[in-house]
Amino acid sequence: MSKRRSVTSDALKQLSCYPFAVGHAGEGICLQIQMGKHRILLDCGLSDISSLQAKGNKGNPPVDWVFCTHAHTDHAQGLLALHQAFPDLPIYASELTGKLLSLNWAELDPYTTPSFCQPLDWNSPFNLADNLTVELYPAGHLPGATSIVLKYTTPERIYTLLYTGDFFISNSRLVEGLSIEAYKNIAPDVLIIDGTYGSNRHIHRRQQENQLMEKISHAIINRENILIPVPPLGLAQEILVLLRSHHQFTGRDIDIWVDGQITTVCDIYLELLPHLRPSVQNFARHQPLFWDERVRPRMRIYDAQDILSSDKPYIVVTESSADLNSYLQNNSDDWVILLPENPQIPGVDTNSIATSPQVRLETYLLSQHSDRLGTTQLIHNLRPQHIVFVHGSSQNLTDLTNLEELQNRYHLHCPPTGTLVELPIGETFVQPAPPPENSYEGQIYEGEEIINFTVPKTVIDDPRWHNFVDTGIIEARWQGEELVLRGISQQEILSNSMQARIPVNIDCCGTCLFWRNHRCGNPASPLYGFQVTPEGYCPVFERKENREEDLS
Repeated sequence: MSKRRSVTSDALKQLSCYPFAVGHAGEGICLQIQMGKHRILLDCGLSDISSLQAKGNKGNPPVDWVFCTHAHTDHAQGLLALHQAFPDLPIYASELTGKLLSLNWAELDPYTTPSFCQPLDWNSPFNLADNLTVELYPAGHLPGATSIVLKYTTPERIYTLLYTGDFFISNSRLVEGLSIEAYKNIAPDVLIIDGTYGSNRHIHRRQQENQLMEKISHAIINRENILIPVPPLGLAQEILVLLRSHHQFTGRDIDIWVDGQITTVCDIYLELLPHLRPSVQNFARHQPLFWDERVRPRMRIYDAQDILSSDKPYIVVTESSADLNSYLQNNSDDWVILLPENPQIPGVDTNSIATSPQVRLETYLLSQHSDRLGTTQLIHNLRPQHIVFVHGSSQNLTDLTNLEELQNRYHLHCPPTGTLVELPIGETFVQPAPPPENSYEGQIYEGEEIINFTVPKTVIDDPRWHNFVDTGIIEARWQGEELVLRGISQQEILSNSMQARIPVNIDCCGTCLFWRNHRCGNPASPLYGFQVTPEGYCPVFERKENREEDLS
């Protein structure tokens, strides 16, 4: 019987990863990869690069090359300081990312500042050294966003590492999604992958868009202005193009006002138009993509004076870091503030918003990253030996390492900042140590009127516990053979109580014969088929008891 060829200890230790930052909530991404003697930095989302400088030797740079996956702040904000500290250090990215990078630094003019980033073409191997190549692949998520493939050649074999950066398999409005088919032949030994959403599953992106448009449409019907605070790069442009092109808003007589750095990014996107999705290019052939005061809905740059003469209601899209009260003050109008659910998106301090009966908050989901299904789909197609989860809250990344479908097939890593991860490549799979337990065993007590569930007190050690018990009220529902419990938030309780307070003698959707499951079912109504709140009203309102009297 033939013996399996042994692998030397040196060959087992050709790869390692040292995270300067792993992208937990509130911090960026910055990873140093060691491949043999070569040192590569993947992204630099550090607000302070002193930890990187400390790794240097006598003024020499800490790495040999730097690669940036895309222009979002949590991946790129430290690049300028790194370039200034080490001007000769090569920094690479895609051509589109290079054009967007300067948006991260207010002191740079995005139109006149020479780029310090060297562009690389997609799907074209580039030699960094005799035994090291790099290749960029489109990753979805944002114009210019890439995944990075590094191949290190030794006499024994070729070692391949793939870093996805932020990736999104689904198509968004402006960018084609990551194509799994294009990645199938990479066969990486190591996969470093974005785990923003953890093990959460989402409805299809198009359904998310439709739900957001329904919320905005409903607010307009109720004569409420809409304020949408978002990061200026990426999500802002997705929402603006969605408002311009979605069937619910085509031709709608409404003004969309855009403020802050979002306007600059929109102008740069117009220059990148040939690189956006074909459907967007086709749309732009017939009408302007952004600034347009002729075709409805109109889109304009925000002006505090001009908006006073704007027809109401209207939509304001501004930066998430803006003072939202400046849009609401001295205004008796009703407002809806729409906030993104994504925990990785810089949030708005809702406590700083002036409370008023005229202002209500709502949330929406518009995915920018792949959920559990997209993440595991990519993993199973690539079949690496090692998986390193980064970019996301520590809890979401731990949830991914707890997935049984991954534990038995791959060596999983979820490193904290500053912890070296050795990535030995062998011929056989080494079963990793089990991740921390994430389930709790309890008991059920069934009484005559109620059922009590008990779980160990250690469950409160999870940071999500405080949100779960925020109000002390839970919802239970069946999901297949499992009973799922979730906490009810204060916002949901307030929303439900508002609906419950509608008097039965008021003519409104809540007392209308055709109101079913929060939708209008009257073909004669302009609201037909739309989601409507109970307090809404239309001219063809028909009270429930009126029809019942006719039938009797």
